[in-house]
Amino acid sequence: MRDLAQRRQRDLARTDFRRCQRQHHQRHRGHGDRVVRCEGLDRLAQQIEILRTSIGDDGTLVADNRIENIKAGPGGSGQYGNAINAFRAGNAIIRGNRIRNCDYSAVRGNSASNIQITGNSVSDVREVALYSEFSFEGAVITGNTVDGAALGVSVCNFNEGGRIAVVQGNIIRNLLPKRPIGTAPDDDAGIGIYVEADSSVTGNVIENAPAFGIVAGWGKYLRDVAITGNVIRKAFAGVGVSVVPGAGTALVNNNMISETPRGAVVGLDHARAITTDLSVDGAQRYAQVVIGTNAVR
Repeated sequence: MRDLAQRRQRDLARTDFRRCQRQHHQRHRGHGDRVVRCEGLDRLAQQIEILRTSIGDDGTLVADNRIENIKAGPGGSGQYGNAINAFRAGNAIIRGNRIRNCDYSAVRGNSASNIQITGNSVSDVREVALYSEFSFEGAVITGNTVDGAALGVSVCNFNEGGRIAVVQGNIIRNLLPKRPIGTAPDDDAGIGIYVEADSSVTGNVIENAPAFGIVAGWGKYLRDVAITGNVIRKAFAGVGVSVVPGAGTALVNNNMISETPRGAVVGLDHARAITTDLSVDGAQRYAQVVIGTNAVR
């Protein structure tokens, strides 16, 4: 049994891929692959793909690679132009990679439960830098730096079952006001961190966000989100929380929020702010939004 397991596992290490037309490493139904210490520059589609025909345990490790200049050559709205893409691959670990200049995302987890995205250095990506989307349960996104993206971290699609995340200890700054041409026209941009359900957002630093530092919920798709201990600076609004009928509970407490002209904490109807600053004395209250003691200036 041990020999069989070893034969199923593939390692790719210390490999240099430059100016190639399509994927560098594409794996279907992985069995604990390792893609480590490789260098990929000037890709026309994407760099590393972990693909499965059905959702399941995968366990691929993608670590300590350098990936730059990834283009969305074939087009689409996010199918191409990503540095690392994990599709239906449970328990994938993506850590310690240096990623720069991507048309879309640095790391895109689609229906990838228990994904870990940790300790990556990301700059100059033009859509969501770090993504956990669609039918997943469990995402840990910690210790990353993002400098330049339309949206820093997105943990979304509660409507598809996407839930449970920890977003902690990331530095996210210099967000872009728009996503690339080809994405849905109502897709948000200029946001540091976006979450929807059963998630903790803590200890992050966000600076220079044209829209929001942190957003919780999309319409009624909000449940049990805690936003605590973050530093938000120079955002149009600090924290946005969905307050439409049917939206669930969010806690906003113990954050440092400064230079946010639209307000430190505001209520949202989807992408639109519909309240004044909920953090000030005498502001309207919503039973499902618990606002504690935040330092606002």
